[in-house]
Amino acid sequence: MRLRGVLTAGFALLLSLAGGAAMAPSAGAADLASGAAAASLAPGFQLPFPCGQSWAGNSSASSAHQSWEIDFNRGSSADADLGDTVVAAAAGTVAISAHQGSTNGFGNLVKIDHGGGWSTYYAHLNSRSVSAGAQVSQGQPIGTVGKTSKPGNNISAHLHYEVRLGSSYPSNIQKAVFNGTTFGYPAKTVTSNNCGGGNPHTAESVCGSGYGVVDSAALGSAGTVYLLYNNSNGYNCVATIKRSSVGTATATTAYLEVQGSSRITDSGNFEYYAGPVRASAPGKCVKWGGKAGSSTYDSPFEHCGS
Repeated sequence: MRLRGVLTAGFALLLSLAGGAAMAPSAGAADLASGAAAASLAPGFQLPFPCGQSWAGNSSASSAHQSWEIDFNRGSSADADLGDTVVAAAAGTVAISAHQGSTNGFGNLVKIDHGGGWSTYYAHLNSRSVSAGAQVSQGQPIGTVGKTSKPGNNISAHLHYEVRLGSSYPSNIQKAVFNGTTFGYPAKTVTSNNCGGGNPHTAESVCGSGYGVVDSAALGSAGTVYLLYNNSNGYNCVATIKRSSVGTATATTAYLEVQGSSRITDSGNFEYYAGPVRASAPGKCVKWGGKAGSSTYDSPFEHCGS
């Protein structure tokens, strides 16, 4: 891999020290790494890239690796993969979406909690397209390949990917499994079967620049409705993102009502999402919600001023 010789041994030590305290799941999480019993709880992970793409993975090319981590590339030059789409390996809840700054070497990091003690890490991202607390489906875009890290760490563009189970770092790092097959350590080229119809749109991409998720509600398995806010202009935005029948026009709704004003609704047969529905609401309470499939969500008036 292109990372060999780029990361220093000092950085490897720093990452190993920081990983346990800053990057591991919470200390209260159960350490479930126990052979067949743990394996039975594992989600059906797929490669963290769009369907049909082939990526070369390597677990031994970086001195910063502690265990079964994988660095992924597919281009022939140092930054050929910069900006390529990264998707969720399995459905779950975004536990971390942040730039780690000087805390460790992960740079822009997305961590997804898949339940049962399982989580995945997507590090060095160029951009992040999901916010902490968001529900994501398998195959949903969560960011792009990048080379962000600690100040002074000069790395080429790649995706650093980890699967973790429990909280005892680094023994909680698990061998990666894609489409039911354990990755061929230390290096293998893998083709993505992450083809489950994941929605290419996110609430942030639908509402636009400057909007961040402040709340969300699952609409069964059919979708998720999101409430977002833009601090720069005081506007709220609501979008309903479909999770089933993606690409097929089905009844989908998103609405936003600022207290004291009329409700604004976007409703129809949509392939990917309903919305965006935006309204100015600085210092005001809002009611929001939506529908996908047979599930509906209606909030009370809340989030007064955010």
